[in-house]
Amino acid sequence: MKGNEAISEAAILAGCRHYFGYPITPQNEIPAYMSKRMPQVGGVFVQAESEIASISMVLGAASAGMRAMTSSSSPGISLKTEGISYLAGCDLPAVIVNVQRGGPGLGSIQPAQSDYNQATKAPGHGDLRVLVLAPYSVQEMADLVFEMFDLTEKYRIPGLILCDGVLGQMMEPVHLPEVEVKPADKPWATTGHQNNRKHNIINSLCLQPDLLEEQNIVRAARYAKIEQDETRAENFLTEDAEILVVAYGASARIAKSAVSAARQQGIKAGLFRPITLWPFPKNELVAASRSSKTLLAVEMSMGQMVHDVKYAIEFKKPVHFFGRTGGVVPTPGEVLGQLKNMAEGV
Repeated sequence: MKGNEAISEAAILAGCRHYFGYPITPQNEIPAYMSKRMPQVGGVFVQAESEIASISMVLGAASAGMRAMTSSSSPGISLKTEGISYLAGCDLPAVIVNVQRGGPGLGSIQPAQSDYNQATKAPGHGDLRVLVLAPYSVQEMADLVFEMFDLTEKYRIPGLILCDGVLGQMMEPVHLPEVEVKPADKPWATTGHQNNRKHNIINSLCLQPDLLEEQNIVRAARYAKIEQDETRAENFLTEDAEILVVAYGASARIAKSAVSAARQQGIKAGLFRPITLWPFPKNELVAASRSSKTLLAVEMSMGQMVHDVKYAIEFKKPVHFFGRTGGVVPTPGEVLGQLKNMAEGV
């Protein structure tokens, strides 16, 4: 399957029956797939009149306790950020998929990773966080959908799957498990008033400063719990690595090839791949970099994740950066050239 199709089918198998979206390249296979499959499984598909409308529909479905999803690409996600903030302010779980393209502005329809800061630092206005997972393969695009639906419901928080045009359009074998999704207990949902409970009201408006501060403090404690318990990362040849490459998503596939080639040339390189971009796996990176003399962040951007890498290791080791932007995908040879220069002290 294509990555976009794998995300879609995995969402259906994970119990998603409400999809609301708006077309934009390179994620159009997701709404196209959902438009065919949702009626077959008794679900709801709506191509909304805009990105703003679609994220608002997600909020409505999520408030009723439904597993709901939307998807878009970079400019469309920017339009959704108001609704993402509303979801966070209502403490609602929902899954948002960003198949990134080059920017800023309309940019290009080619793959990029230049929405990292938006996803991890400012996915909307106010004191909020969203879970951010970064798949590495078509199989992980499916796997992380299952995980994201569970995590967002566990913590009542929106979740963003951050991929790019490479993974969305790539076709690979994928195993989709047969799962039985058991409806979770959601006593907060607006599913109709029952005589044995108070009315449920879901609203992000709070005009009392003290009460809003209290709500934000409670959310911050939940975010801290996520940072403590929910980080994910992969290590590849990091045990004795003198140069540690840090990359996520499609860039990590490229970096892994470069690391393997560097090893064949006697360069002790390794790869650390964050899977959770928020929370960033700080402790795991520190552990993986113990034998390293220097680090190299590889991204399809002008350099965004590189700052989290520097903060994670507390600036104790030099961190270099290599990136291509605007939709240009770096090659393994280019990354290998960076590793050779670093090994030679250039």
